[in-house]
Amino acid sequence: MTIPRSTLTDDDLSLPGPFDPEENDDPWFLPPDDLEAEEVSFVVSPRPGPTSLLNVAAWRAAEAELAVDLADLAFDAGRLAERLRAAGAGALQRLALEEASALSLWTGDRIGADRLALWISYRIGAAEADGDGLIRTAWAARRLITASPGSIRTAVEDLLGAEGRGDRLLAAEVEAALHPIASLSTWTRACAAFHLWRSLDERPEHLRGLEAADLSARLAGQGGLAFLPLARTGLSALIPGGPQSRRFAAWIQGAHRAVLSALMSLERLAAWRARAEAETDDLSGRTPALLIAALSARPMLGAVEAEAETGASRAAVQRNLDTLQSRGLVREVTGRGRFRVWAAKL
Repeated sequence: MTIPRSTLTDDDLSLPGPFDPEENDDPWFLPPDDLEAEEVSFVVSPRPGPTSLLNVAAWRAAEAELAVDLADLAFDAGRLAERLRAAGAGALQRLALEEASALSLWTGDRIGADRLALWISYRIGAAEADGDGLIRTAWAARRLITASPGSIRTAVEDLLGAEGRGDRLLAAEVEAALHPIASLSTWTRACAAFHLWRSLDERPEHLRGLEAADLSARLAGQGGLAFLPLARTGLSALIPGGPQSRRFAAWIQGAHRAVLSALMSLERLAAWRARAEAETDDLSGRTPALLIAALSARPMLGAVEAEAETGASRAAVQRNLDTLQSRGLVREVTGRGRFRVWAAKL
């Protein structure tokens, strides 16, 4: 048997292979020796600082362009302030708790009103995996209830609190950064402050967004409003990108929708309270009326808070809540045997 010979011939062995050393072994990424230094110098563009967001001309132009929208927002915000004055402090607390719960959706914590009520009433939930988010949301609710600050520096110092003692100069720096737009409207400054705070590297990333929203909402509070709702109907007011006109337009639109939602919520609450008072007129004692007032002040009410608000015993509170539930005025939201929470059936 004859084995056929291959007709292919090997390549010329004198040619260099891919792994053979070359005369010039300099790395490929180094410039040739004969190239002048100026031709290979690297140009690094500086990172834009937060002050780039505070272009005075751009914010003034955005304010002028959106003057009609600002006027509409001012009108309805005035209506909300008047409605809150008539409804009492409990209505403001209710709106603050609802706003804080809505902000937790934006920050990713997703804390519902029932969990917030369990934490406020019983301090339940902080040991869970998302306990930090629950504590942050409760912190935001407490801050929104307080009166709006008098100045940007006061607002920042109040925002940082004890945690910000290491950043003693941050409040002054933020005030100086916002000083060029001091002549613009309160709401323009509040929107600019939101985007400025979002850009600060000095604050932890997981706190930056919630702090920015809290600062903006409180700075926008005026005419009797402790804060301006921003997130209860969606997150369009908190859009971080785009030119100043787009940022401000989104902020106004989101705030206006939130204000209208708050007005409708207060109208439903007033109607429920009138119905509840009429349907409990036959009950003796002052506990039913005090429970109705407490339920008006909170989206959710725990037994501990109900006892504190009414001054009645646990048994009396439980008995009256069961009566309100049987009459279709309240609903129990947790489905638990213990640590129960109730809400007005609007």
